[in-house]
Order: sequence, then structure tokens, then C-alpha cells
Amino acid sequence: MPAPILAELAIWFYAFGYFACYAPYSALTKALSKGAYPGMTQPLSGNSILPLSVMASMVGMGIFLTGMGWWKHASIHQVGRFNIRGPTRYTFLSGLCTAGIVMTTTLAYTFEGVSIVFVMLLMRGGVLVLAPLVDLLSRRSVRWYSYAGLACSLAALLVAFSSDAGFTISPACALDVGIYLLCYFIRLQFMSRLAKSATGGNNSRYFVEEQMVATPMSALMLAAVALWDGNTFSHEIRLGFTQVWQSGVVWPLVLVGLLSQGTGIFGGLILLDKRENTYSVPVNRASSVLAGLLASYLLTWTLGFKPPGAAEWLGATLIVGAILFLTLPVILEKRRRNAAPAPAPAR
Repeated sequence: MPAPILAELAIWFYAFGYFACYAPYSALTKALSKGAYPGMTQPLSGNSILPLSVMASMVGMGIFLTGMGWWKHASIHQVGRFNIRGPTRYTFLSGLCTAGIVMTTTLAYTFEGVSIVFVMLLMRGGVLVLAPLVDLLSRRSVRWYSYAGLACSLAALLVAFSSDAGFTISPACALDVGIYLLCYFIRLQFMSRLAKSATGGNNSRYFVEEQMVATPMSALMLAAVALWDGNTFSHEIRLGFTQVWQSGVVWPLVLVGLLSQGTGIFGGLILLDKRENTYSVPVNRASSVLAGLLASYLLTWTLGFKPPGAAEWLGATLIVGAILFLTLPVILEKRRRNAAPAPAPAR
């Protein structure tokens, strides 16, 4: 297959990888937080899940970048007589946002009384709404179908809040989703201005430097919170560093971290595609919405969880509609350009 075609199809390979990691990641996180994983005697709070899963993600990140030989893409900084590879100011800030996304995503699937699909609609629909706004701010052209996709995304959010869950969402869950969306808003702007180009080196550098920051900073922030003896939140984080080793679910927590890192790798590669955010963001969101539906039914079939309701299915359908609006016109337009006859040479 010609290299240009492979480059065009790469985003869909990344989307499949994102889907394959996200479905078991969200299902396993929900099962652990409900105490429903086989052999558990009590549930784990979302806060106590974070430390071990983030440490596993950090190890997974190091193994991946080393195995791919991608450390060489990071910027070189001179410190005294030494040259050290590391992030720039902006990729460091983007990595901090990614750290926020990693932690808020894991926490989102641990709140009591909130289904996987519902919270996913809030988070995924919210980012779809942000995509055309980021394109406008970064001076990328926004076409008619972007606004059509935006309308579908807003409708999906309205449907989500029309269900019972929409009116019973806890302040903690609402804050979690708000931080998640803020982190994505900042991260997408950095990506749009510093990467997402046809120059593969820019994208590789950005990806590696962001990954170098995200999970190590997540671990450091969690350790700092654990050392602060202030409230229930810090106490639960501390338990995640200490007593969780005797919980009997260490390996499932490690798997949560590795799968989370997998979603970070594939999700980041999708978002760094050179095409506009109104194309790459829906591909990313589509994978996670479909993975969320699969995760919900995996929990229903294996552990007897309540399946997604009609409102959640309708919201997911509207998200898929937004995805179709945002992607099909781009694909058809590209095909028309490729099929157009080449201009006759001048004489």
C-alpha cells in the first residue's frame, strides 16, 4: 500500500488502539470502585485507585518510548556542560494538562450513581463542543459541518441532562468533568499552535515531550497530596500508596494504569494528526464513546450491572451523528480532490 494512503489511514489504526484500551480500562476501573471485581471484600475509592495506576502508567510510558526509540525526538537543553533531552515550556504545560486529564478520567468512572455512558457523554460531548472553538482561536478554518456537529453535541448533552442522572450528578463529579474539559481546552490550543503539522518531526517531538511530563508529574502531585494530612481526599490518596498493596487487586490496578497509558498514547497520536481539530477530535471521541458502551455491557454481562438506558443510547447516537457530520464531508472532499483531473501543462 502506498505510503501516502498508509499515512491517511494511520489515524484509524490509532482509533482502534484507543478503543481496544479504553473499553477494558473504564470497565475495570468501575468494577474496582464498586468492589465488584472477583475476590474483593470492599470497594476502592477513586482516590486510592490513582497512585498505583499512575505509577504503572509511568512505567508503561518509559517502556513504550524506549521500545520505539522515540526519546531522540525530545528537545535538547544545555545544562552546564551537559546536553539533556526534555520538554520545552509549552510542552511541559501541555503535559501538566494531560496529567489532569489522566487523573480526572480515572476518577470519573468511580463516582457513585453515575454510569460510564453518562459521564462519558458529558466529557466527550464537551470536548466535541470545544473542538471548533479551538480551531477558531487558532485561526484554522471551520466549515459548515463543524457547526452541524456542534449542534449534535449540544443536543447529546441536553439529552444526558434530561435523564435522572443529569439532575443527581454530584458536585465532585461536576468539578471533575469541569477540570477535564479545561485541561483539554488548553491542551488542544497548544497542539494546534505547536504541532498538528505535515512535518512529522514536530508531531513526534511534541508527543514525546508531553508524555515525558504527564505521568511523572501525576505521580509527583499525588505524592505531594499524600504527604499533606489535611482531609479525606489526601487520606485516601495516602492509602493508595500504602495499604492498597494488601487489597488483593494489585495486578488489576496495574492493568488499569497500563490501559490508561495505552489510551494516552493512541489518543495523543489521534489528536496530533495534521488535520483540523474538527476532524481528529471526533475520531478520538468516537472511539471512547463506543468503548464506553461496550464497557457498560461487559459489566452487565459479567457482573450484573445496570445496562445503559434509553437516554444514554440516544445521547451516544447523537454523538455518533456529530462524528459523521464532522468526518464524512472531509473524506468526500478529499476524494473529490484526488479524483479531479490534473491541469493540462502550459504550452
